[in-house]
Amino acid sequence: MVQPALGFLLQRLREERRHSLREVAQLAGIDHAYIYRLETGDKESPSEEVLTKLTKALKVEHRESKMLDYLAKHTETDPALVEYVLADKSVTFDEFSIAAGATFQGKARPSYPELIDRVRRMLKMED
Repeated sequence: MVQPALGFLLQRLREERRHSLREVAQLAGIDHAYIYRLETGDKESPSEEVLTKLTKALKVEHRESKMLDYLAKHTETDPALVEYVLADKSVTFDEFSIAAGATFQGKARPSYPELIDRVRRMLKMED
């Protein structure tokens, strides 16, 4: 099973803070096995309450917190996009969510840097 974007982001945030599953579970008051299932994709779409507990336990920044909320509702999001956005701190949540929701015709798909650039140009045109 491919790791979903939500699981990828949760695992990355946990590892960046150098916490084990059990440490995060204790801090959040959530079963460590449930967190593991979220990370691996065995469970999807956690409740807002669970996400709030996890974001507080991991001391997640605002952008990443909004990303977690988005990913809990949009399970089809590509983990590679999340990885790109985490690496590029200049990408806003709005840019991420528009890129994540983009659909394409045909087989040609832009790279994530190209997609974010297109989203930024589109948003500039709206201003």
